[in-house]
Parts: sequence; structure tokens; C-alpha cells
Amino acid sequence: MPAAASISRRQLLKGRAQPKPFEPRPPGVDPISVASCTGCGECLEVCPERILALRDLRVVLLPEMGECIFCGKCAEVCPEPVFSESRLMAHLVDISGDCLARAGITCMTCRDACPEAAISMRPRIGGPFLPVLDPELCNGCGACVAPCPSQAITAIPREYSDEG
Repeated sequence: MPAAASISRRQLLKGRAQPKPFEPRPPGVDPISVASCTGCGECLEVCPERILALRDLRVVLLPEMGECIFCGKCAEVCPEPVFSESRLMAHLVDISGDCLARAGITCMTCRDACPEAAISMRPRIGGPFLPVLDPELCNGCGACVAPCPSQAITAIPREYSDEG
């Protein structure tokens, strides 16, 4: 069995359910408000970037398909209380170990694609610069996800501090 297997033989035989992978949502949608989504699909039809989809009759964002431009059209047409007034994303991105720069290959695609300058490059001795994400600047738009040549960037839940 490969060392990188996501399920052990014991888990397979016992039939333990694996947790569902994280699914990013459009701006203003959080894990609680998405329960109001009826799956009507009106938001999918008006999205100019075509980056929304339905999974289990709930709206999800597909950052691998392109960048959210925060136009708000999805919220305007939604007949249910799915979208809050806050147009923040409940997620940000994470750069995994599959990043080409971490493998010694010079790449700055994510930095160049980020409209918020949330990704900077940290110099290192003996190798290409490494990407560093500033979670305070990342708005979760996903502009860096699709252009990544190694598919090393994924959406993860945003962790909020108890302060302020």
C-alpha cells in the first residue's frame, strides 16, 4: 500500500466514512447560510465568470475554473437568505508541498496572478524563491488557483481570531 494513501486498510474494512472535502462558497455565503440554498441555480446563470456550481443542491465556488470578481450578481438574484451583506469569502487559499518552487523549479505564477498581492516570494539560498501567503491580504478570489501549473493551490476554511 502506498505511503500517501488517504485511507488505511482498517478504515476500509470497517467502513468508516471519510470527512467530506472542503468546498469553497461564493462571497457572503458561510457554512450556516448555505443551508438555506434550495439549488434553484439562478446564481449559476448570472455569474459572468461561470465559476459557480451546485453540489448536493448547494452552491459552491470552483476556483479552479477562474477568479471571482466580487460582482455580487449571484447575491442579487438569490431568492433565499443564502448571501449575507458581507461580501467576504469564508475561505482563503493554501499552497501545498506540490508547489514547483518547493521542488526546485522557478515559478512565480501564483504571485503574478494575485490581484491583492497576498502572495510574495521569499528568497532562499540554493533554490528558487518560495511563495508565502499573507492570510490577511488573501480575499479568497481564486485568481491564483487556475494558473498554477502544478495544481498546488486549494481553498481552505478561513480561521477567524476571537479578537475584534
